[in-house]
Amino acid sequence: LATVFLGFARTYYLAGIFHAPLPSLIVHIHGAAFSCWILLLVTQTSIVSAGRIQVHRRLGIAGFGLACLMVILGVLAATDSLVRQAGPPGRDPRFFYIIPLTDMLIFATLISCAFRFRSDPATHKRLILIGTVALMIAAIARWPFFLQRNPIRAAFLSYIFLAFLAAYDLWSTHKLHRATLWASAFLIFVQQIRMPIGKTAAWHAFAAWVQSIAH
Repeated sequence: LATVFLGFARTYYLAGIFHAPLPSLIVHIHGAAFSCWILLLVTQTSIVSAGRIQVHRRLGIAGFGLACLMVILGVLAATDSLVRQAGPPGRDPRFFYIIPLTDMLIFATLISCAFRFRSDPATHKRLILIGTVALMIAAIARWPFFLQRNPIRAAFLSYIFLAFLAAYDLWSTHKLHRATLWASAFLIFVQQIRMPIGKTAAWHAFAAWVQSIAH
């Protein structure tokens, strides 16, 4: 919650949220939905801590619906940015397009698995957390003390959350949970392999095709 607020405080939360000067309606809706996810994460962990498991499960069904909507909105917002030629200064918008798309791929995969393993609390909560880490790059890259938005640096900083989770595993059970291992490995693998893929002619041709039909 603090990571997201710090990243988007100036341009979104302290700018009036729906009154913030964002470039399009889809970006407004995207920001609202993703903010609701972070609030839901805090709410759900608080409900579990209070022992209200049945409430947590019922709310979790709505949360899964929100996650599905977020994936659609994430792709639409990324495509909107591509059409507007937006992105970090000095970055090719067609190259940058692969970053939000693969973030949505990671998020969708891990949250779907979390829903599948909802009867296994230890696995479920780890998949939810790591799936949410996939969304942190946009917020971290916008931290006010960074002079430039750098998604590569932001990705590496987001791995601090994975390190905290691994430390928690070792402290609480004296071993890494299997979900921590494979979900973290999946997230890191996709985030690292996308960089060389994004520089290929094939990816640029795909991004140009999307740009042409979405314009």
